[in-house]
Amino acid sequence: MTHAQVTLIQIDNYGPWTVTPEPRREVDLQTLQSRLYADLSQLFGNREGYVFFTRFDNMVAVTNGLDADAHALIQESVGNRYPVTVSLSVAADPSPAAALGVATDQLQDAGSAQDGNRTEILRGDPIAEEARTDDDVRIAHFDVNDATGKYTDQLNEFDSFINIEQGYAELMRYMRKAHDSLSFFVGGDNIIAVCDDVDETGYVDAIEHVHESVGVDLKVGVGTAQTAQAAGMAAKHALETCREEHTGVEFA
Repeated sequence: MTHAQVTLIQIDNYGPWTVTPEPRREVDLQTLQSRLYADLSQLFGNREGYVFFTRFDNMVAVTNGLDADAHALIQESVGNRYPVTVSLSVAADPSPAAALGVATDQLQDAGSAQDGNRTEILRGDPIAEEARTDDDVRIAHFDVNDATGKYTDQLNEFDSFINIEQGYAELMRYMRKAHDSLSFFVGGDNIIAVCDDVDETGYVDAIEHVHESVGVDLKVGVGTAQTAQAAGMAAKHALETCREEHTGVEFA
């Protein structure tokens, strides 16, 4: 059984900060958000975690293997380098969506995201080292079949973007509803999902649903490991098998 550990990352008091003492330039805000995401990706990535940007002021990380001290060090690093701070909330569950739900509740219980007095909260209980297993994290790496030939080399870039985003949105909704999984767009035509014990039939159903709903064709490689990065790399290799064998679903 999988046992995903999920960390909700939330910039503290971000909305009010962006307009205090007066509205800040959007280009500066976009630069801050992108740099913070890049730094968090590296900070968690150096510890075998994955970070997904979602709305940028809120981000989601898969953090199996990171204890409370590691989370606190990441908070400290952000506080030392940025004019904003972040709060972190950690939870674990066989269902990634359930884990994120608990992490969200913990942070909401600590105060509003726009409460100037709620800063650098760290809540939740990471999985104890002795409770970790080699099957804790399952990552599914989806990509679009022949995205270059169908979209990039054929359509206006914005129309290509619309098609890819429609596929992502439909997959995200389906995997959340049908399998309590969390799916994230990671650039190009790639989507990474953090999953429970979804079987081959579940992935086939998801691919067929997206095709029938929005006409986007997907394939997926699936990997399972003790940490997000190890599972993700296994999923990448399985996806290469899909490409070589012209199959829709492969498990590492």
